[in-house]
Amino acid sequence: MRYKTFLLFGAPGSGKGTQGAILGSIPGFTHVACGDIFRNLSVGSTLGRTFLDYSSRGALVPDSFTVELWNDHISKLISSGNFDPDVDVLILDGIPRNVAQARLMDDQIDVQRVYYLDCEDREKMVMRLKRRALHENRLDDASDSVIQTRLYVYEAETAPVLSHYPKSMVRRIDTSRSPVEVLSQILTDMQRNEEILEPNIDLS
Repeated sequence: MRYKTFLLFGAPGSGKGTQGAILGSIPGFTHVACGDIFRNLSVGSTLGRTFLDYSSRGALVPDSFTVELWNDHISKLISSGNFDPDVDVLILDGIPRNVAQARLMDDQIDVQRVYYLDCEDREKMVMRLKRRALHENRLDDASDSVIQTRLYVYEAETAPVLSHYPKSMVRRIDTSRSPVEVLSQILTDMQRNEEILEPNIDLS
């Protein structure tokens, strides 16, 4: 089956993780952050070493590896009862990260909306990443050179994913505003989307 999905999309530091964590706390939503899946890999495992090799250089891991790992994680969520695809909605953060991944996942996810979290202030995004590195001990975000590489990779490889989906499906959200304002805009749009998707009910 194809999982009903909302995509959170944007450059590193645009606020995807913040919004995804909040939305994932709402019953009926399951937040899956691809970056967290990778970071939870054991560095002693083959998969962990593969990820570490790429992430230490700020590069993206191979598409087949990423999608395979994501599928494995979703299967575990279903088997553990933390995600019921019949009633729950996926909030995806950090995947698909390029057009090849989007094509690989077309048969697996039923994308309802793409929320493009856009922060035009590049310096603000860099500061967010450094602050996150400090508070969450995320060493992959601490280096200026790695941050700049990640932003470059996003512009070169990830941004084109937006064109993979119909324009009518994409919503641009200005994340230079407060997280509460951003969340409000996303939830309002989700509610409108649900009203469109739900069949009309005759109450007469």
